[in-house]
Amino acid sequence: MSLRTIAVFLLALAVPTAALAQGGPATTRAKPGAVKARPRAPRLLVVNKAEDTLAIVDVTTMKVLGKVPTGHGPHEVTSDGTLAFVGNYGTQQPGSSLSVIDIATMKEVRRVELGALTRPHGITYHDGHVWFSAEGSRAAARYDVAADRVDWLQGTGQNVSHMIVLTPDRRKAYLPNIGSDSVTVLEQPDTPAAPWKLTQIAVGKGPEGIDVSPDGKEIWVAHRGDGGMSIIDVATDKVVHTLPALARVPIRVKFTPDGKRVLVSDVITLGDPPQRGELVVIDARKRREAGRIPIGLGPIGIAIAPDGKRAFVAAVAEGKVVAVDLRSMKVTGSVETGAGPDGLWYVP
Repeated sequence: MSLRTIAVFLLALAVPTAALAQGGPATTRAKPGAVKARPRAPRLLVVNKAEDTLAIVDVTTMKVLGKVPTGHGPHEVTSDGTLAFVGNYGTQQPGSSLSVIDIATMKEVRRVELGALTRPHGITYHDGHVWFSAEGSRAAARYDVAADRVDWLQGTGQNVSHMIVLTPDRRKAYLPNIGSDSVTVLEQPDTPAAPWKLTQIAVGKGPEGIDVSPDGKEIWVAHRGDGGMSIIDVATDKVVHTLPALARVPIRVKFTPDGKRVLVSDVITLGDPPQRGELVVIDARKRREAGRIPIGLGPIGIAIAPDGKRAFVAAVAEGKVVAVDLRSMKVTGSVETGAGPDGLWYVP
């Protein structure tokens, strides 16, 4: 069965299904002789969804080094340190591709066409593979970078499977389903031929932002519909604690590298006009608010430097990314990156 046939069947019936793509979707490859060079200094990758670009920012100077055209409506980005992988979500017309971009040369070297896997959104790179949610197809999928093909997909059977995170051992993937008030767990089997285990966890209203603790023991998922936060125990896949509404409309969740704090972007409202939102800081051990930092209009994407000293937050309605000192809990600068900055990724 071809990938297109599998995905169409999944979309039509919304039945959780796993399969290996025999040939993978069509792709546009890099030209022969293309050279990949690892960037020499830390970079911040910023997708500008309203202008279809990836901005590359020098985090030391907070200046845009360049922009690279992407597919339509890019929302999220990940990286292996050399290449950036952008999910082209689309606008009114659903997107169905990934842009592969050489960070050093600032050029798109490949456009991966996903066929019937539509609305790629949440995205993360691990061990030679790009894992992503295909929101329009109610599925998760995995792209093998070296083989240049999608080699796995799995239906969620839920509505608006928006983001995706993996546990450190790569055995489990978690996807929050905004339209089903649930989190889907996909657990890798012990034997390759066996089906993946699928578990649905009921959480609060409109789950969207999600992250896994650095030790891999907990999943924190924010409910944009009621402002609360569900904490899931990875060992049992049960909700062990629910935080009250610490934010009005929490959109993204990110652990600091030491696991001591959780950052939550609060856009305040999803309607127009956009409101001045905040970065809410939560003490992960005490499970209570530790502070709030004003960010600007429509804070969404969050990235944190590996040393945990700085965070970066996209203010989508202002076309800029704000830098935050996590020691002083103060904004230290900003950079205009383009129209509608959303997903961020830090490249050390």
